[in-house]
Amino acid sequence: MAFIKEESEDLRIEEAFTVKQEDTEEQTVAYVTCSGKMSHNEQIFKNCPWGAEQAKYLEIKENSVLSLQQYPFTRRSDKEKKRIKELGPDRPNLQIQQQSSHRGRAYTRCFSTTSYGKRSWLAGCDVSHAFYCFPCLLFQSPGTETLWTTTGVCDLKHLSEKCKRHESSRSHLDNAMRLQFFGKLSIAEQLDDGYRIGFRRHNEEVTKNRHILSRIIDCVKFCGAFELVLRGHDESETSDNPGIFRGLVDFVASLDGVLKEHLENATVFKGTSKTVQNELLDCMLSVVREHIIQEARSSDFLSIQADETTDIATQCQLVLVLRYIDAKSNVQERFFEFIPLHSTTADSIATALKERLAVILPEDQKNKLISQAYDGASVMRGATAGVQRKMQDVYPNAHYIHCYAHQLNLIMQQATSHIPKVRIFFSDLGGFASFYSRSPKCTAVLDKVVAHRLPTSSSVRWNRWNNRAINTVFEHREDLIRCFQTIRDSGDFDPVTVREAGAFAMLLEDQDFKFFLKLFHNIMPHVDLLYAKLQKKDIDSVHIRGSIQQFQQDIQKIRNSLYSLVEQSSEDGSQPKRQRALSPEVHERIAAEVCDTILLHTMERFSFTNHLVSATLMQVDRFEQYTVVFPEEALSGTLKAYPVLSGSKLKTELSLIYCKEEFRICRGAVDLLQLFMENNLESFQRPSLS
Repeated sequence: MAFIKEESEDLRIEEAFTVKQEDTEEQTVAYVTCSGKMSHNEQIFKNCPWGAEQAKYLEIKENSVLSLQQYPFTRRSDKEKKRIKELGPDRPNLQIQQQSSHRGRAYTRCFSTTSYGKRSWLAGCDVSHAFYCFPCLLFQSPGTETLWTTTGVCDLKHLSEKCKRHESSRSHLDNAMRLQFFGKLSIAEQLDDGYRIGFRRHNEEVTKNRHILSRIIDCVKFCGAFELVLRGHDESETSDNPGIFRGLVDFVASLDGVLKEHLENATVFKGTSKTVQNELLDCMLSVVREHIIQEARSSDFLSIQADETTDIATQCQLVLVLRYIDAKSNVQERFFEFIPLHSTTADSIATALKERLAVILPEDQKNKLISQAYDGASVMRGATAGVQRKMQDVYPNAHYIHCYAHQLNLIMQQATSHIPKVRIFFSDLGGFASFYSRSPKCTAVLDKVVAHRLPTSSSVRWNRWNNRAINTVFEHREDLIRCFQTIRDSGDFDPVTVREAGAFAMLLEDQDFKFFLKLFHNIMPHVDLLYAKLQKKDIDSVHIRGSIQQFQQDIQKIRNSLYSLVEQSSEDGSQPKRQRALSPEVHERIAAEVCDTILLHTMERFSFTNHLVSATLMQVDRFEQYTVVFPEEALSGTLKAYPVLSGSKLKTELSLIYCKEEFRICRGAVDLLQLFMENNLESFQRPSLS
C-alpha cells in the first residue's frame, strides 16, 4: 500500500509539472471569466477613462497599458502573470508631436520607435499616446511615481532626462527586480521532499557524467595538441597496445576513481568508441571555428593566406589561414581549414575562398579584408584572370602580396641556378645525403665516424635545407673524408659504393668545392635569419623593411670582403691545385656575381611599392625627418590603396606621433599599437576610418 501511495503521489507530481510546462496558449485579445460574470475586456470597456465606445474599437492586449491599468497585475492568476511577463511591454506607434524652439528656431519633435530600443522597461499606450514604465505598472511598490503608471509621459524634449531620473529611483529598481525574479522559483522546489531528493540525485548524476565526459575530452585534446593518432590497431579489452587514446584514458582512470568506476560498470555509454571520438573532434572543431570567426569579425581588419597542397591520398586541398589583431591587440594567425578543391584553376580556387569568406565576413564587412597572400604561381598572381584579381573584384581593399618567405626561396634559387659552377656545387652537395640514405651500412659508418646525420633534401624548404647541409659539411668535412675513406678501404661494400665513396672523398678535397662551401657558409646564415623573421606571425611591414635592409648590408659586407676570402681559401689548400681548378680571380668573379644577384633580386622583389608604401609612414628612424618634411607622397599612396581611411585625420595623428619622443622608442606598427593599449589610447588609435 505504501508503494501504491508513493506511485500515486509521483503521478500527481508529474501531472502538476506537466500542467505548468504545457502553457503554450497564444496571446488572446479577450477571454471570458467564470460563467455569469463580466468578461475581462468588458470590464476595461466599462472603466476606460477615454470612453467605452473608443476602447471597443481597440485591440485590447493583455500586456497593454490600458489592460494593466483597469485590471491590475496583482489581481490576475499565475498563468496570466507569466504570459504577460513573456509578452513584455506593449510598444505601439504613438501619435506625439511637440513644438519646440531653440535659439529662435522653431521645430517639431515627433515620436520615433527608436525610443523603445534605448530602454527595455519602456512601454507605450496608443490611447493616451504616452510612455509608461512596464515594471512599475505591474508591481507598483510603495513610492512608485504615478507619472509612470497613471498619467504617462508625453514630453519628448525632456524624455531622456525623466527616464534617467526614474530608472535610478528606488521604487523603479525594486519593481524591476521583482519582475526579473517573478516566476523563477522552480516548480520542483514547491513540491514534496521526495521529488526534491530525486531532483538532487538527478543533478548529481549529471555532474558525474559531465566530469567523466570532461576527462575523455581532455584526453582527445591532449592527442590533438601533440598531433598523436587516437586509434590503435587493436582496441579490445585484452589488447596489450590499444592505442594512444585508450592508453591515455586508462592512465587517467588509474588516477580518477570516478572515471575508473564508469569504465568498469558502464553498459550503454562508455565514451571510448571511435564514434564518440569523431563526434568530440567535430564539436571541438565547431567551437574553435566559431571562436575564430567571432575574433575575425570583431577585429578592424583581416588578411588571408592561402596555398594549395596535396594530402596523403593525393587529394588537392587549399589551406586557409586568417591573420588579424584581436581585442587584446595581439597579432593572431589562425589556421581555419583545409578546403577541398575539384580543380586548381583560378575560378575553382577563387570560388572556394569566396564561399568561406562569406561565412566569416558579413556583407557589410567586406571592406575589412585588406590583404591576400599567395605564392607566385600565375594562377594565383594573374593581374587579369588570377585568383587575386577575382578576389579583388568582390573585396576591393584586398591587395595581393606575394609571400615574402616564398620570394626569398626564389631569390636564392635564382642566385644558385643560373651560374653553372654554383649549380654544380649544390648538385654535388645534395649527393652526400643521397649516398648515405640508400644504404643502412653506410649510415652506420656515418654514425660511428661522424656522429652526425646529413639533412635530407627538400624542394619546399630550400633555404632551410641548404643552410643545414652547408653547415654540416663545412663543420664535419674532415670527418666526412675519413668516413668515405673507411667505406672505400673496408672491403665490406660493393664496387659501386666504393667508387662513389672515393669520388666524394676527392670532392671534399677539391679547391673549387671548398671555396664555394666557405662562401655559402658565410651567406646562408643571413638567409636563414631573414627567413625566420619573415615566418614570425607578429612581424609587420616596418620590421620587414628593417630586416631586409640589414640582410642587404650583410650581403654587401660579404661582397666587399671577397678578396680576403679568396686569399684565405687559396692558403688553406692542403693539396696542390689540380690543373682544372679555377683561378682565384675566377673564384672572386663568380662570388661577386652570386652576391650581386642576391642583392639585385632582393631589391626588386622586396621593394615597398603601391600599397606597401604605407610602411614608410611608421619607420621610427625617419620620425625626426618627418617632423620637418611630412611624407605627403607616402600618405597619398596609402590613401589611394586604402580609401576607407580618413586622410585629414590620419595626417593629424601621424604629425602628432612624429613629434612625440614617446613614440620614437617603438620598432614598428605592432609596437606602436601596444603602446596605445598600455596607455589607454584606444580612442586615438581607431578614429582614422572614414
